[in-house]
Amino acid sequence: MAEGFDYRVRRSERARHARVVVKPEGDVEVVLPRRMALRHAAPLVAEKRRWIERTLRRFEAAREAAPVRLEHGGVVPYLGRELTLRVRVEPGRSRARVARRGHALEVAVGRAGPEPLRDALERWYRREARAVIEPRLDAATRRAGRSYRTLSIRAQRTRWASCSSSGTMSFNWRLLLAPIEILDYVVEHEVAHLEVPDHSRRFWALVGRRCPDFRDRERWLRRHGASLRL
Repeated sequence: MAEGFDYRVRRSERARHARVVVKPEGDVEVVLPRRMALRHAAPLVAEKRRWIERTLRRFEAAREAAPVRLEHGGVVPYLGRELTLRVRVEPGRSRARVARRGHALEVAVGRAGPEPLRDALERWYRREARAVIEPRLDAATRRAGRSYRTLSIRAQRTRWASCSSSGTMSFNWRLLLAPIEILDYVVEHEVAHLEVPDHSRRFWALVGRRCPDFRDRERWLRRHGASLRL
């Protein structure tokens, strides 16, 4: 327990140093290398307390500013726009249906409440994510003269995307809740990892050539990333 917040400790086989992770949902986690004693966790949290509290406040403010309203007539973000929800409850319906009609999403669910609606929307966003991201990823890899193995759409808690050493590209479906230029930046970022796997100066120089305003887009994600939730 630390002043103002709780935290949990997780051991990692891959971690070389102890670190603190603050997640957009408000969870605080101390990651320790496998052989490091638990007594090191509390002093690290005390040392990082101001940063943790500042980050928690920033995430909370971002969540409160999110435009999402999961109800009939509410709105959800989609690539920089807002889509109005047209919700219809059909008792007995076993599988929700979501269809886009212009600037509206028509949703039919079997029971009322935010949870069935949220589940239906997440499934729709996941399908849309593949349809939107795949052609952008294909175009970016062609421009870079690279190739990837497979595309995976996931719901990572702490990452927007990743590129494995085998060429598997994974993207978070929540990127569709951000403006399109943010999604395009994340695609270019991961394609650059096909050439440079780390975040060295060479990597950022490559990203800068392909996305000159990448610093603005990184700042946008840090500031607004926590609001990209249903």
